[in-house]
Amino acid sequence: MPPRHVALACLVAVLWGVNFLAIHASLEQFPPFFLIALRFGLLAIPTILFIPRPNVKLRWLIGYGLGFGTLQFVGLYLGMAAGFPTGLASLVLQMSAPFTVLLGAIFLREKLTTRRVVGIALAVAGLLLVGVARGGSGSWWPFLLVVIGAFGWAIGNISSRLAEPPKPLHLTMWMAVVPPIPMLAVSLLVEGPEQIWASLATAWTVAAVPAWVGLVYTIVLGTVLGSGIWVWLMKRHPAGVVAPFSMLVPVVGISTAWLVLGERPGPLELVGGAVVLFGVLWASRMPAAALVPAPVPSAPDAPLAEPPIPDSPRLEAPAPR
Repeated sequence: MPPRHVALACLVAVLWGVNFLAIHASLEQFPPFFLIALRFGLLAIPTILFIPRPNVKLRWLIGYGLGFGTLQFVGLYLGMAAGFPTGLASLVLQMSAPFTVLLGAIFLREKLTTRRVVGIALAVAGLLLVGVARGGSGSWWPFLLVVIGAFGWAIGNISSRLAEPPKPLHLTMWMAVVPPIPMLAVSLLVEGPEQIWASLATAWTVAAVPAWVGLVYTIVLGTVLGSGIWVWLMKRHPAGVVAPFSMLVPVVGISTAWLVLGERPGPLELVGGAVVLFGVLWASRMPAAALVPAPVPSAPDAPLAEPPIPDSPRLEAPAPR
């Protein structure tokens, strides 16, 4: 990757890492289910008006919206609203990659190589360390909710693979059309009109400005800009080259939460987090031999030809946020 593309990949990691602070700020004002409906509702309106519907089967579009757009954020938002640390949430969501590998083996019959099995085992072991650390402080349920969110992201990954969209960013944008109505209905049933109205009644005060800034950040910078750059990079480089930059997301998430919110992960959480990141990176890493183009034999008495660069094999990578 040329330096400017490396800089763009790092920029996406920063945008997605800071996105967890933005979510935290929005959850301070709005209840979780209503916030999901609001976030995707504001994104769905311009999508329907200006973005052509992706040329994919409806069931995969709905599956992507329910997995990536609904279950992921239900687990993440509920877990964070219940007290799960913002920085650690950015780490636990990286479990979407091993979950995607497992679901791919079950539903797409993708081969589980030794490298991937070892990487998944390491990631799960690291996740258990984080869970034990959180359980020791009485925070099992928020932790499990964020794990469910990571599983929802993996379902979205499989749905997007099956959809095979000619324009991936269009699928990412149209995914936002699925969550708003179901989430608004659940919000009315679970959180109730009174809680929703109370959040809206105070939403126009100065104290609510950080919540709105966080919501705008999540929609514009986290989803549209971050996902747009990520898709652009994935079209120009092998997935195995681009995907490891997503490992910077929890580094940024934990660091910014430490600086801004004063969240200090414990030693066991840090060790578990490092094991998770190593396992995910190891499972998604492309063997060096796969990136080396095979030489093409030249004709007799002909000058040696430059070997063409074959299409790089695609590995499953976390879907753009």
